[in-house]
Amino acid sequence: MQIKSGDTVVVISGKDKGKTGKVLKAMPTENRVIVEGVNMVTKHKKAAGPTNPGGIIKYEGAIDASKVMYYCEKDKSGVRIGHSVKSDGKKVRICKKCGEVLDK
Repeated sequence: MQIKSGDTVVVISGKDKGKTGKVLKAMPTENRVIVEGVNMVTKHKKAAGPTNPGGIIKYEGAIDASKVMYYCEKDKSGVRIGHSVKSDGKKVRICKKCGEVLDK
């Protein structure tokens, strides 16, 4: 999976198509990501004592990683990600459109 936690992504399909947000959590084994402000889920939570009140809780649900693309600030759009090996032997991610190195 090429998307990592902290990346800014754009949703390319589904009910939240076109929204951009920061990846809060990446789950490579399930090929899913949790994006800030995308796929909001409502949960009715029962109160569990005086310290934990109940109510309607909204939180981000996981979406498939194939539904998001990396958002390049330079190009202002979703881009594909490629890989390149630097001169010191370190493998880095690059933007396929502009060639900018994504891993700092």
